[in-house]
Amino acid sequence: MKKRMGILAALFLAAGLTACGGNTAGNEESVSQAQTAESADVTRPQEDRAGNPITVPEEVDSIISLAPATTQILCDLGLADEIVAVDTNSPQYAEGLAEDVMQFDMMEPDLEQILNAQPDIIFVSNMSSQGGDDIFAGIREAGICVAEIPTSNTIEDVKKDVQFTADCVGKSEEGAALVEGMEAVIDEVSAIGQTMEEKKTVLFEISPVPYLYSFGTGVYLNEMIELIGAQNVLADQEGWLSVTEESAVAANPDVILTSDNFSNEDPVAEILGRAGWENVTAVKDGAVAYIDNAASSLPNHHIVDALKEMAKAVYPEEYAGLN
Repeated sequence: MKKRMGILAALFLAAGLTACGGNTAGNEESVSQAQTAESADVTRPQEDRAGNPITVPEEVDSIISLAPATTQILCDLGLADEIVAVDTNSPQYAEGLAEDVMQFDMMEPDLEQILNAQPDIIFVSNMSSQGGDDIFAGIREAGICVAEIPTSNTIEDVKKDVQFTADCVGKSEEGAALVEGMEAVIDEVSAIGQTMEEKKTVLFEISPVPYLYSFGTGVYLNEMIELIGAQNVLADQEGWLSVTEESAVAANPDVILTSDNFSNEDPVAEILGRAGWENVTAVKDGAVAYIDNAASSLPNHHIVDALKEMAKAVYPEEYAGLN
């Protein structure tokens, strides 16, 4: 915001010089009008994504983000230098953060240190309020804007999260560009996905056996499976799911996708070598693929990167020309 205002002021100053001085009052009026127009271009949310009323400062120069998905958005908006603190997970996902950026446990953040950091705005997820209490009540009472973004379950809501974040920091146009980029990829993938006459069945593993975890309907990843023209083998269930090994084998998916990046050094090899899975179609055909964990697990504009990976993994020929 300040940089853009500085550019505008410089342009008007240059115009005044080329006019050999001109009318000072007129120049001041022009600058005032430009500032008013600039403010009008920025949409300031009056409530956060959880529906809580918020008052976002006109100038946001100091930011705390306690959610990796939000931190990524902020960095992609070019605001890494204005982030003074993050949650402990954000540094492994977001690029451009200062090496010595302050870090907090998102479940038990140090509220005193947060107050001492004097942020203009704090972005939090619903992970910070899992116990039901508003742990940021004292922060709100101190007059600091706390913007909550609950984990979204639909692609449409993910788009709204991206735009909301951008609106809060005076980057509405840049946020709209990120959303438009998402929509372009989704439209391209969907156009091909709708041509699939025989839908392949897919099992997407968030974590592997013996603690196999996946999802049914009501999760944006399920939408992504449908967009590419495939079918989730767990679509008869809803939400995030703990899955038994027996039921996974019985589902006999045509393709297995995994985003596991912590249990095994080579999650694809682990799946292909599982005892008792030899007759599962995906294993027999070698149709097992790793999908980037960050792109698929953080609900922001990067989910379309995972969408493209999923499309090419499930239908390599049909999506061969996908950029």
